[in-house]
Amino acid sequence: MSTDPHPDFFARHTDLLHQAVERAAARDYWSPYPETPSTSAYGAGAPEVGEAAFRGLLGRPFPLEGHPTTGTVPAAEISPYGFPLGISYPWLVPEAAVATAKAAAVAWRVASPDTRAGVAAEILARLNAASFEIAHAVQHTTGQPFLMAFQAGGPHAQDRGLEAVAYAWQEQRRHPATTRWSKPQRRGGPLVMDKTFTPVGRGVAVLIACNTFPTWNGYPGLFASLVTGNPVIVKPHRRAVLPLAITVRVAREVLAEAGFDPDVVLLAAERPEERTAPVLATHPDVRIVDFTGSSEFGDWLEANARQAVVHTEKSGLNTVVVDSTDDYAGLLRNLAFSLSLYSGQMCTTPQNILVPRDGISTDQGPRTADEFTADLGAALDKLLGDPGRAAATLGAIVNAGVLGRLEEAADLGRTAHTSREPAHPDHPDAVVRTPLVARLDAEADEKTYTSEWFGPVSFVIGTDSTAHSLRLLHDTVRRHGALTASVYSTDDTVLEVARATALEAGVHLSENLTGGVFVNQSAAFSDFHGTAANPAANAALTDPAFVTGRFSVVQSRRHASAEEHVHA
Repeated sequence: MSTDPHPDFFARHTDLLHQAVERAAARDYWSPYPETPSTSAYGAGAPEVGEAAFRGLLGRPFPLEGHPTTGTVPAAEISPYGFPLGISYPWLVPEAAVATAKAAAVAWRVASPDTRAGVAAEILARLNAASFEIAHAVQHTTGQPFLMAFQAGGPHAQDRGLEAVAYAWQEQRRHPATTRWSKPQRRGGPLVMDKTFTPVGRGVAVLIACNTFPTWNGYPGLFASLVTGNPVIVKPHRRAVLPLAITVRVAREVLAEAGFDPDVVLLAAERPEERTAPVLATHPDVRIVDFTGSSEFGDWLEANARQAVVHTEKSGLNTVVVDSTDDYAGLLRNLAFSLSLYSGQMCTTPQNILVPRDGISTDQGPRTADEFTADLGAALDKLLGDPGRAAATLGAIVNAGVLGRLEEAADLGRTAHTSREPAHPDHPDAVVRTPLVARLDAEADEKTYTSEWFGPVSFVIGTDSTAHSLRLLHDTVRRHGALTASVYSTDDTVLEVARATALEAGVHLSENLTGGVFVNQSAAFSDFHGTAANPAANAALTDPAFVTGRFSVVQSRRHASAEEHVHA
């Protein structure tokens, strides 16, 4: 009978881990974490308990028991829905954070991949149980509408985390832990060696998270690094600390229960006057960096964090090519929702909509580019006409930078559909905006549409032809990057060329989306997010390349004894 006082999390989650590996290989639909925020899925009282937990965090220091600190980060987060959170966090200078993480990693590094995967799966299970608390934290730091904050910030983020666990666990098990090597000799007995193969983490990992999707974009790197034996310093965006502080709290609790130093996971919140990400990322003992955010800083990390393996997801020009459709109403509904979801503040939201100037063929007759633009505006008005539905779709504007771009777009003088400021029915101080659509020309306005306008800004761009549109898709993605591309056509030849264009440009393609799937949605265990094949990202969530650079396989070998030869 075991006297180990620590729970066996691997035994608890073995079936889940094997299932996750199988489902990642199959790429069909699977989600172990219920995406519906209901009591039938999460238990009676779960919504109220989660909201109370969130409310209980407001206006006080965040509780991180035993977390090292060299001071305090003052309360600075303000909900996009109009109130300050009033939460302060422990502060740790970068040099101390790296040293602490490095010291804590000794036992974690030598633990088996099974042990580490079991701990990670338990962390995810407890995060799932806290999904309502996390949903409120995500909503009031990012501006996402509540349902989206619950799904994307909770179960869908947990799906992505488990997907990374599955890949990291599988890749470390690709080689046997031990083997006997025997080489026949022309004279005498064989040469016999016993060999071991041990996955060893690279070292301290730093997760530099974003403002808009702190958990969905953050969990893959966090869990990939943990399962491959690396301590992780979580550096949240200064305006979205709370969702990742909750995550760090849960991770530290599980690590301690499993008998490991909880400092394997640290929170590195920064003070308002600080910019700690460059310092952390270039520290000589930091060996892994995960980043989501601007191309400018992502490019800087790739060029300057030379001592580390750097994974970046940056900005890009997501593009839609419209050629023809046999469901014009469905196209408009689908595209209007894609532009409106979370006020366009998604790295996958379409920006450039390429339409031949002379028009497209539809089941409702031909439509010129100008007519298409007007019809898209009418679809936006219909979608967002009801205040409740508008609030549930748009959420709130995450920061002043988005508002600034929206105002700049309005000043272009090309607005075809203006942005409105609807009132939020539940949060009167929320900053809410509907999408702006501008009508541009492929030749005259190249400088405008080849810049990213993150937020509720999209352009209908008149082109010479569909062939011209596809060339623009290829050229802009190759030069500036994109995370998504979409095409609408009833012509099989056009679709074949679009697929070839997307493959050459290195961007994921969606075809003829008119129903309940949208180009800016991405499902874990099936859809890859990013390709590493264009400038918008140098990594994909999640594939083997995302995890294999986080560890090395170190071998030892020795001659087998003569007695062992006989038994062999």
